[in-house]
Amino acid sequence: MVGGAEMRRPVWWLVAILILAAVAVLFYSWRADRHAPKVVVPVTAPKAPVAAAPPVSNPIPQSVGPQQPALPALADSDVPLHQALAGLLGQADVDHWFRPDMLVRHIVVTVDNLSRRKTAIELRPVKPVPGQLVAKGNDQQSTLDPANYKRYTPYVQALQKLDVKQLAALYFHYYPLFQQAYQKLGYPNGYFNDRLVATIDNLLQTPDVKGNIALVRPNVMYQYADPMLEDLSAGQKVLLRMGPQNEAAVKAKLKELRAAIADRSRGTDNSRGADSSRDRNAATGG
Repeated sequence: MVGGAEMRRPVWWLVAILILAAVAVLFYSWRADRHAPKVVVPVTAPKAPVAAAPPVSNPIPQSVGPQQPALPALADSDVPLHQALAGLLGQADVDHWFRPDMLVRHIVVTVDNLSRRKTAIELRPVKPVPGQLVAKGNDQQSTLDPANYKRYTPYVQALQKLDVKQLAALYFHYYPLFQQAYQKLGYPNGYFNDRLVATIDNLLQTPDVKGNIALVRPNVMYQYADPMLEDLSAGQKVLLRMGPQNEAAVKAKLKELRAAIADRSRGTDNSRGADSSRDRNAATGG
């Protein structure tokens, strides 16, 4: 029996040695892993896509001709811009029609809103039209009274006196302020001149309505009974309220203004183009 125990002792020693060796390897590996420097894999945050500015359809031309006076800061532009408008319309009309403060911003806001469903009356550059909308009939069945058109006649008469080319020149001179106000309005990549042209196009698309215009009054305010008319933009509805003759006069001036802006945007001017043509013909013996 003793001999048997002696024979089994080397086997237990061998097992003990293997266990100790395994423990030693595991302990060494744990220490090495514990003290080894941690390798940090940098995580690169995905770059946010940069919104590209939309293409400009109606670029403002560079200033040409005599040196223009320096522009004021946007916050200081009311007085010089009112004075410039007075040179076009007359001081009395400007004082009577236009609000005295924040003129550039109010023009920008109104241009941006006219082709939308609603405009902010308190942010318009001109004072409210006197009086209330005039209708014939009752709340259940009424039409727009032609007497309502007379409320807008003084505005249209002042507009008809306006020299559109001089207005366009004034607009181009002050354009950096209009662009600045437009970007501050919430369009950092927008181009105000494109917005102006788009608004003019929308107003020119106002339908020519013949005959009486039916109204309804579901609440305090009148609405057009024809859903297609009620769905027009705010600016188009204003043109309809002016009456056919006033609407036609305003559209004629808007076409002139759009042409003046488009000509300058293309770097052309009809009068200068005619002079240049004559000069070329003289130089070639034509």
